[in-house]
Amino acid sequence: MDAIILQILNGLDKGSAYALIALGLTLIFGTLGVVNFAHGALFMIGAFCAVTMQRLLTLSHTVIDPSQTDFLGNPLQTKVPYLASVFGTEGAQALITWSVPLSIILVIPVMLFVGWAMERGLIKHFYKRPHADQILVTFGLAIVLQEIIRAIYGANPIQSPAPPMFSGSIDIGEYLGFQANAIVYPIWRLVYFAFSAVIIAAVFAFLQFTTFGMVVRAGMADRETVGMLGIDIDKRFTLMFGLAAAVAGLAGAMYAPIVSPNYHMGMDFLVLSFVVVVVGGMGSLPGAVFAGFLLGILQGFASMNEVKAVLPGIDQIVIYLVAIIILLTRPRGLMGRAGVMED
Repeated sequence: MDAIILQILNGLDKGSAYALIALGLTLIFGTLGVVNFAHGALFMIGAFCAVTMQRLLTLSHTVIDPSQTDFLGNPLQTKVPYLASVFGTEGAQALITWSVPLSIILVIPVMLFVGWAMERGLIKHFYKRPHADQILVTFGLAIVLQEIIRAIYGANPIQSPAPPMFSGSIDIGEYLGFQANAIVYPIWRLVYFAFSAVIIAAVFAFLQFTTFGMVVRAGMADRETVGMLGIDIDKRFTLMFGLAAAVAGLAGAMYAPIVSPNYHMGMDFLVLSFVVVVVGGMGSLPGAVFAGFLLGILQGFASMNEVKAVLPGIDQIVIYLVAIIILLTRPRGLMGRAGVMED
């Protein structure tokens, strides 16, 4: 039982990232009808926003410290963060250790702008083009963004540690009545799951209970009728593209302590996220979220040593096997609308 619970937690951890990226992909496809293969790059940019925030907070200047001297008795030069002049040494250090959560302040405006620029500058010209053209141009854009990140930050992964109070592990089994150390799990992964749940709930609440969201949902169902009512639905869909980019960016920023940001991490998640979208149903927001967590949990169980001993490598292909079965039996996906992806 403890192994099962541990794999469920692992699945929820992976599923959280899958669900957030797939949610943004589905928002774009459902509103604009665009298959956006650059969405994984948005996840990567969000992760590097966390790296950027860490570097901004650690910007330092050199000062003479008379309390420290070399072997000749000369005072040493030390680097002091600029934040120390405002918040003091301890306050500055505290802010630096919280750079990943604080990066949310940077991620939201940056990703909204990136999403708006992508949609207005490139993708709007491909609305009426075949999906193959959309895939090609957005995949090319993803490669360009990937190479820009590599040119700026280098090719090596960059560590972005979680705040000290969340960097350890917690004995969950002890709270569930198991033996000590039976189910030990990293705290930040639990934080990431909770964060993902909040973001997903916020997106659904925004679409369900706000006037803007209701108009968007109406536009997704019948764009022409909404336009005939005098509503500029195109402008609202552009804002939704920015919102989808922000969701992907937030997912990437908070994932930085789990997987050190690198320039190809967007591609690593992109294919899996598209599989999640197809399994859940193209255009179905609940389907994207459900499929994300479902496939994450299945991948978690497939990675157990007992399973891999019987079926070596199953953890690498289980998601694709599920996708094949779903598409053969239900081409529209688990919660997809009739007619979508069936022609």
